[in-house]
Amino acid sequence: MIVSFPLTQPVAIFLLVLLIILLCPIIFRRLGIPQIVGLILAGVAVGPYGLNLLARDASFEIFGQVGILYLMFLAAVEIDMFHLKKNLGKGITFGLLTFILPILAGVFGSRLAFGAGWDTCVLIASMYASHTLISYPIISRFGLQNAKAAIIAVCSTIVAVLLALLTLAGVIEAAEGGFSMFSLLRLLLMMALYAFIMGSCLRVATKYFFRKFNDQVSQYIYVLAVVFISSLTAQLIGLEAILGAFFAGLILNRFIPIRSGLMGRISFVGNAIFIPYFLIGVGMLINVHVIFKSWSVGWVALNMVVVAMASKWLAAWLGGRIFGFGKNDRRMMFGLTSGKAAATIAATMIGFQHGLLNEDMMNGAVLMILVCCVVSTLTTEAASKRLRIERTEEALHSEEERVPGEYARQLVAVANPITAEGLMKMALLMRNRKNQNPVTALFVRNTDDVRSLEMGRNALRSAVSAAQAVDIEVDDIERYDINVVAGVVNEAKQAKASDIMIGLHRKSNLVDTFYGSMIEQLLKASNKMIFISRCFIPVETVNRMIVLVPDKAEYETGFQTWVERVGNLATQLAVKVIFLAYRATASFIHNVLEDEHFSIRHEYRELSGWDDFILFSADIGEEDLLMVVGARKGSISYSADLETMPSYLGKNFSRHNLVVIYPEQFGGQ
Repeated sequence: MIVSFPLTQPVAIFLLVLLIILLCPIIFRRLGIPQIVGLILAGVAVGPYGLNLLARDASFEIFGQVGILYLMFLAAVEIDMFHLKKNLGKGITFGLLTFILPILAGVFGSRLAFGAGWDTCVLIASMYASHTLISYPIISRFGLQNAKAAIIAVCSTIVAVLLALLTLAGVIEAAEGGFSMFSLLRLLLMMALYAFIMGSCLRVATKYFFRKFNDQVSQYIYVLAVVFISSLTAQLIGLEAILGAFFAGLILNRFIPIRSGLMGRISFVGNAIFIPYFLIGVGMLINVHVIFKSWSVGWVALNMVVVAMASKWLAAWLGGRIFGFGKNDRRMMFGLTSGKAAATIAATMIGFQHGLLNEDMMNGAVLMILVCCVVSTLTTEAASKRLRIERTEEALHSEEERVPGEYARQLVAVANPITAEGLMKMALLMRNRKNQNPVTALFVRNTDDVRSLEMGRNALRSAVSAAQAVDIEVDDIERYDINVVAGVVNEAKQAKASDIMIGLHRKSNLVDTFYGSMIEQLLKASNKMIFISRCFIPVETVNRMIVLVPDKAEYETGFQTWVERVGNLATQLAVKVIFLAYRATASFIHNVLEDEHFSIRHEYRELSGWDDFILFSADIGEEDLLMVVGARKGSISYSADLETMPSYLGKNFSRHNLVVIYPEQFGGQ
């Protein structure tokens, strides 16, 4: 078989693309060139304007479009919604700034440099004003998704792109003689309806789907379907598909915790296939030869690069000064907002098709895209490195007195394969993100009964799979002991566990206790932190967290630790936490959350007695997560109210999602 170029065989095409994705990071890392730039340059080299090994066929059109949608979706789904809401005003302000300055510079700069008509000048200016988060994977790689500068830049992208697309639509309609204020108002109305209807429908549908289907593959396919439904609907009302993908990410954000198997799959597939495909496709559009054919193309390209870069830099510098940011934050804002791809390419092609751009301008715009992508990537990489170093030094300084291994060492005891995965997920969501300690999955048996043995081993496999899905090291242990309590206590001592997670007992007869004899024995046998969990719905779909705290809870040994666990869980689930606590205790809880810098929405409802909780409990729905902080007999916070608490929970919260916390006591022996 004779091989001809460009390649036409699907297997050969895909193989070459995979080799590029595989080898680019290795080759360009040695040259000190970021991977993103390497992929774009590789696209230039193998594309129709380079060695012509690949044609920009339908596969690159499809995968490229999927890649840019995936990029925008990832940018939204990885944002901490608390930080986004906190910085939304700054993001909109910077979005207006990074749109207006390039528009003004572009209109007057193009008029002076090219002598073009006003409609052409406005079109070119809209190309300067829009930008693509082409360097966002760098931010994600350095773990800076929630840095203020990054969140503001991401938020500004939507503002700038939306305004640029509206400007482009106005220019095209004016060129065709059909522009009117009515069409603009109609589009704005459609946008408002789109946000309301799609937001409401997707929230309800996602909550229903995630509760009915726990299969990770089905959930991943559903997420992709939501992204494309949202993108397609946005296109149907006259918006750009990337806006729909970003909106889908914001809707799905709270349903996909960062530390979850689903999030791992989403990031892996996007960064391994779709986003690299998009970057290679961008490079294949660029014809570097045109700069040598005519000096006019070089002049046009130089003018476009200087004006586009200078105006974006000025916007980032001015915005950073207004927000009180340092040099590296301003560089990050500039890096993220200076890249150009999707919207700029679309504006270039549309402008050329309508005769608003001549061939020199189109070629100059394509070269501008290449330069902007390179500058954006290099700047973001440099700024991210410096910010990562600064954050690491701050973290080391703030944790100088932290004892190595102080992070949670969790033991998850399982026996039922139906609840094992949920128990492990609950435990993992309570971990600090910096925690590198392994988690222990334990099945204790004291019999050789085949049925219970098989159930226990299946439960152990489910728990291990849940931990491995998020790259957490897990020690799976099957232990034979005289009884379950002895097995859990002995293994907890051997593994030096700080937390024990166990499922809530299901009553087998009318005289059985709420906890069951096994858990009651465990509470007497161990003073370690014990979490007793029961969730009827996936924990990532709960609406709120309600935390009931007894009086004088702040005097217990494990007070700060359980508050941190609750804070970690709320951070991962991105839901509001309502603490039902006595005034003095609430003040201590607030101090812990502030000292540990938890970015969560939380409020306090004051208790003066057990009757207040009974009144508040009427407001707790079956889609909320009720967390009750208990106390062992003889402890400072133990009272007669806690004596009756189990029976009250059994009578009134039998269908509610529940976690009962028994803090560490007397050193946790």
